[in-house]
Formats: sequence, structure tokens, C-alpha cells
Amino acid sequence: MPVKPNAVVWGALLNACRIHKIVELGTKIGELLVEENPDHGGRYVHLASIHAAAGDWDSAVETRRHGKERGVSKLPGCSAISLNGVVHEFLAGTKSHPQPKQIYRMWDSIAERLEKEGYKPALQNLLFDLDNESKEMAINQHSEKLAIAFGLLRTKPGTTIRIVMNLQICEDCHTVTKLISKIYDREHVMRDRTRFHHFKDGKCSCGDKW
Repeated sequence: MPVKPNAVVWGALLNACRIHKIVELGTKIGELLVEENPDHGGRYVHLASIHAAAGDWDSAVETRRHGKERGVSKLPGCSAISLNGVVHEFLAGTKSHPQPKQIYRMWDSIAERLEKEGYKPALQNLLFDLDNESKEMAINQHSEKLAIAFGLLRTKPGTTIRIVMNLQICEDCHTVTKLISKIYDREHVMRDRTRFHHFKDGKCSCGDKW
């Protein structure tokens, strides 16, 4: 490169390593980013994800622990959807919305249809010290899934669902949203922390390279 790479460039390369499962290089880049910016919570999360993808759970847990010791914490996932001029927010793993029963009931219905399509939750990268059943429950309570359930519940067929998120969409939620766009014949536009995703007919505009 004609210029010295900054954190943005290194971060893009790190994400490419995650997507293509290039563990050794990804680990080196992750460690470099943590060293250069030790107060950035996302650096620890990305490095831990690289370790987890490689099956090195001890290193993954150690990385997250190191971040906590420095007082760096991961922001809780938050997704927002606007309907009729009112913004509805959803926090991961909570029932903070005024209509939690209807939303979770709707998600259960969605989950049943996803299962019939052969969907299996992507649990391999979760760092929780839980059994698979508990991990599946946790991953089903991600904020974007709750927002999607609410959108399908409260909008007419054919309406595009638009969601804004504070974090980068995870692998499982990305897969789920593609399937939902096909099963329910609904377009979804998501703005996560780094880019827009346009889901239509079971595909995403990012080409699964986010």
C-alpha cells in the first residue's frame, strides 16, 4: 500500500479473515488492533470471534476476560423500527417493549417456519458457557429478530421492513433475515454499524461479505 494502514484498513482485513476463516493472520491482526486501541470493545469481540471460529475456546474466553479487566464492555444489541411516526426500540434478551407476549409469540411462529425450511442456528461462535438449548434461546432474542417479528406483526403484507441497529449484524441473524425475506416475501433494509443490507428473495445486497 502507498500509505500506512490505519485501524479501519486493519479492521476490514480482520473481518475478511473471519469470513474466509484465515485464523493465523486474523489472530495477528486482532492482537495488533487490541494493542493499538485497548479501550475499543469491538477489537476484543472480533479477536475472540476469530479464536472461536478456530475452536480455540480458551483463547476466546481469555480475550473477552482481558477486555473486561480493562473495563471495556460490549454494548447490548439495540434495534429500532419506525412505524407511523413512532420509533420502537428493542434490546437483546429483554422484554422492554410494551407488547412482549405478542412479539415473542410471533417469533415462535417464525422460528417454526424457519425450521421447516431446514434452518439450523449458528451456535458455533457463541462464547456463552451454556448448553446448546440455552444458546439457541439466547440467539433467538437478538434485537434485530425481535424488531423483525414486530415488523411482520404490525405491517401489511408487501411492506418493506426497515431496521436500524447499533451493532454489526451477526452471522445467524443475517442468515435468518435472508430466509425470512424469501418465506414471507418481504424486503428488509437493515442499517447496522457498518453498512446497509438489503434482503430480498433470500439474498442480501452485501453478497454475504459483511
